[in-house]
Amino acid sequence: MSDSENFTFAARHIGPDDDAIATMLATIGVGSLEELAKKALPAGILDPLTEDQVAPGLDQLPPAATEDEALTELRALADANTVAVSMIGQGYFDTLTPPVLRRNILENPAWYTAYTPYQPEISQGRLEALLNFQTMVCDLTGLEVANASMLDEGTAAAEAMTLMHRAVRGSSNRLVVDVDVYRQTAAVLATRAQPLGIEIVTADLRQGLPEGEFFGVIAQSPGASGVITDWSEVVTQAHERGALVAIGADLLAMTLITPPGETGADVAFGSTQRFGVPMGFGGPHAGYLAVHAKHARQLPGRLVGVSLDADGAPAYRLALQTREQHIRRDKATSNICTAQVLLAVMAAMYASYHGADGLAAIARRVHGHARALAAGLVDGGVEVVHREFFDTVLVRVPGGAAQIRDAAKANGVNIWQVDDDHVSVSCDEATTAQHVEAVLSVFGAAPAATSGRGAAPAATSGRGVAAGSEFDGPAIATRTSEFLTHPAFTRYRTETEMMRYLRSLADKDIALDRSMIPLGSCTMKLNAAAEMEPITWPEFARQHPFAPASDTPGLRKLIADLETWLTAITGYDAVSLQPNAGSQGEYAGLLAIQAYHAERGQPDRDVCLIPSSAHGTNAASAALVGMRVVVVACRANGDVDLDDLRAKVNEHADRLSALMITYPSTHGVFEHDIADICAAVHDVGGQVYVDGANLNALVGLARPGRFGGDVSHLNLHKTFCIPHGGGGPGVGPVAVREHLAKFLPGHPLADELPDEYAVSAAPYGSASILPISWAYIRMMGADGLRAASLTAIASANYIARRLGEHYPVLYTGENGMVAHECILDLRVITKETGVTVDDVAKRLADYGFHAPTMSFPVAGTLMVEPTESESLAEVDAFCEAMIAIRGEIDAVAAGTWPTDDNPLRGAPHTAECLLVSDWDHPYTREQAAYPLGKAFRPKVWPPVRRIDGAYGDRNLMCSCPPVEAFA
Repeated sequence: MSDSENFTFAARHIGPDDDAIATMLATIGVGSLEELAKKALPAGILDPLTEDQVAPGLDQLPPAATEDEALTELRALADANTVAVSMIGQGYFDTLTPPVLRRNILENPAWYTAYTPYQPEISQGRLEALLNFQTMVCDLTGLEVANASMLDEGTAAAEAMTLMHRAVRGSSNRLVVDVDVYRQTAAVLATRAQPLGIEIVTADLRQGLPEGEFFGVIAQSPGASGVITDWSEVVTQAHERGALVAIGADLLAMTLITPPGETGADVAFGSTQRFGVPMGFGGPHAGYLAVHAKHARQLPGRLVGVSLDADGAPAYRLALQTREQHIRRDKATSNICTAQVLLAVMAAMYASYHGADGLAAIARRVHGHARALAAGLVDGGVEVVHREFFDTVLVRVPGGAAQIRDAAKANGVNIWQVDDDHVSVSCDEATTAQHVEAVLSVFGAAPAATSGRGAAPAATSGRGVAAGSEFDGPAIATRTSEFLTHPAFTRYRTETEMMRYLRSLADKDIALDRSMIPLGSCTMKLNAAAEMEPITWPEFARQHPFAPASDTPGLRKLIADLETWLTAITGYDAVSLQPNAGSQGEYAGLLAIQAYHAERGQPDRDVCLIPSSAHGTNAASAALVGMRVVVVACRANGDVDLDDLRAKVNEHADRLSALMITYPSTHGVFEHDIADICAAVHDVGGQVYVDGANLNALVGLARPGRFGGDVSHLNLHKTFCIPHGGGGPGVGPVAVREHLAKFLPGHPLADELPDEYAVSAAPYGSASILPISWAYIRMMGADGLRAASLTAIASANYIARRLGEHYPVLYTGENGMVAHECILDLRVITKETGVTVDDVAKRLADYGFHAPTMSFPVAGTLMVEPTESESLAEVDAFCEAMIAIRGEIDAVAAGTWPTDDNPLRGAPHTAECLLVSDWDHPYTREQAAYPLGKAFRPKVWPPVRRIDGAYGDRNLMCSCPPVEAFA
């Protein structure tokens, strides 16, 4: 490799250099990466290189750019955007992110490169932050249990709908939705309701509940129009009729307004975006969902709870629903297996930094600007529709809404056109008196005089404030209960204290900034700083998702580029970037398949074939679109049983909708029958869904849209370098062949998209993090992307060879090769010695490593994925740790250490547990803390001992424990 090649972005991204790859290949027993590809992948799907030695599809990408070139191009795209004053509202508000949070969380790899806390002993920092989030949500909504975040407000509302449907268990399938719910929320509800047979009845609930039976009611507080409604009477009436009530509550408003839980509501949902998280053209943002304790076990998603460790100290871990999809599959409460952790941490720390008094002060300032706006309008002879509002003023301008909107735009302010006769103007944390004056001038009004405030309002027409009257609506501050009283929200007011708190939490975690994270199926690769840098640029970050298209040509060009590149890479014909998680991409793809069958007059096609090895979200997503899951068996070698598949295809031929198959397989191999599998399904009119979770093993080698797939979702947070962020954000675009393109997600508030099939609240989902994947593809180029896939496969096969003599590798392909990950089988070891996968996983923490994936897809195994980003030295260090652990297992087997008292069973070891005068274990302190000596790796001290998860589930506590608990 030349000196110039050594400094390309691809060379910086890919861990092993040429010499390291040669070492790996020699261990594997092949002469080159190309030979490895031919042995690992079936010849029938492997794309031959073009005459120019470029992979087909990838030849449509631009040449690789340097970091500086890519950032210069992104800067040009950013500069093409206009950062207007946003007073659009509708669920998205400008916010002032405290720099201490932006620098120490959003821009800090200790936070954004962490993975989901499945190993809680080395995830205590992010778990504490998430517990703060849950406590914040509970306090502000007046409910008792909140989960660790949802994907956005729209999907949180949809989960509230299905939660109420499960909880009521009555004969009714009707849901009443208030007319003043956000339009994007209503759209997602409509999408999710239809395949489940839920009938949505839209009604103005201020006029009372409609006739007939229904299982639930959904309303907004404040409403989309800005009006504040006391929902307590509606709640009482709904309960009398056997229905539950969910309220979409603005958490900033809840610092002043009586919260849903105190009005009797059963569920609260919404977004925490305005708590320091930029609008970002729609996301990512942490939605929330909260319930009363009696519905805690119905709550979807992730829930952080408090338990005890082996020494009896309080410790945090995921409770109840952890990986529920993999256990209950099509019976799961939801298909969502992730969260928006990074953004939830931001929101929680925003609340911690400001505290109750600070949040209430911000809310009063926002409300004050809205009242000043309303007063000026009324003084100027303009009709303000509602008297009770928090931040949004609805204005009636008969026939003149578009003109007012355009005039405001010309004045540098974006406001919302509701219809031909109404506009609404929303104030937020970033609103100033000058912004209010700029809007008033558009109406020919001026700031209202301050004298006479407090006088009774003039007579009104309907709910409006009469033109000419002095606006003085009633006080909205009806909340009397305290909130955010826990020390987590009272201690950290200064930047010094907050900086140190965030550092102390990060020090309790293992993220990619400290160690390889060898999680199979999860692809924890490098998230390069050059990819991350643009997401905080205001030209991307401060864009409202419903801003005029003329404000966002640069973002739209970036989105179009990414869609084009992803179709080329995958071999499909169209891509939607709207799904904001892999689970939502699955859902959108299956929805497209069902819509396709229905349009062809075959709505009865409802059977979805899913191999027994598949991700649990596959079955859960299929159930959510109304499919009936039929499981296909796997052979002893892990491949799909072709005979069983054909038998079930024939059995369900007339009703077969789809096959969902992950490729390479969930077992970590390239199945050689994939073409035959796809053909068998197509022959009877079914569609093939290729789960793109493992696309990082295919890029530049094979294209699912060309070897038999009709649709795939892609995990941008896996293959294309969006960071996992402790369990979110993710992006799960859906890619389809041409015949399914018309059924891709639409959005009612994006003129360029159809109205149907909205799966996320924003038209382009988590748009503000798309520059990460854009930059990755732009800088890697065709050769770099292909080299990344080949190196990932080489690294996995190298590990399989090195560790195979110590732990059996469960599955390999026809030529003895694995794909990009391998499964180590500990079941015989456990049977013979009593040492479990849990013991090995916890012991790895003492060696300074995060554990591989435990017991998925096969119980009693470890799935290892090194990715292309890890150097040979790091991969070797992991192998050395695993080999040393095998030696410890052998010592247990030989009786050197008893089964119930050895370094594995005692792991992980904290510094505190070693600093005791009476050490009564048969192994030494040095063996506990430094099993390979002090020179092996920098010591990472686990903050807690092994956690008792069962205790936490029996004694469920999902908000911040009192300080006395730590005494």
